[in-house]
Amino acid sequence: MPHPVALGPGAPATALRDRIAQAAALVSAPCAAGLWLRFDFLDAAHEVAQRNEGDADHDIWHAIMHRREPDAWNAKYWWRRVGAHPVLAELRRRAPEVGYTYTTPEAFVDFCEQVRDTGTADEATAKRVQQLEWELVFAYCAAKC
Repeated sequence: MPHPVALGPGAPATALRDRIAQAAALVSAPCAAGLWLRFDFLDAAHEVAQRNEGDADHDIWHAIMHRREPDAWNAKYWWRRVGAHPVLAELRRRAPEVGYTYTTPEAFVDFCEQVRDTGTADEATAKRVQQLEWELVFAYCAAKC
């Protein structure tokens, strides 16, 4: 079942709630936070991410969740806490493939703030970057299991 990428909170895929909960129980906590977030269950993602504050793999999902909430100030706070996560270098390298020059997570937060709900090509670009970000973070966390 495809689920759209939303720069904002999106609409939770309620029909998938039980399946996501089952899958989340079988994977690491960072992967569980990512699953909840991918299907727009921001509260569930937030709860999982907060369990191990100070761990960069939890904090990165926390930052992404707040960006989508949208709470730009809080997202930037959590990005500062994340620091130089290994995924960020890969995102900088790969983002041009989807039409964006990724410099910093904070700059991407600002970009999302500017283009959210505009229906523009820039919004579509931000959604592609966010999807790539999710894929990279999830793969990184899954590889650590």
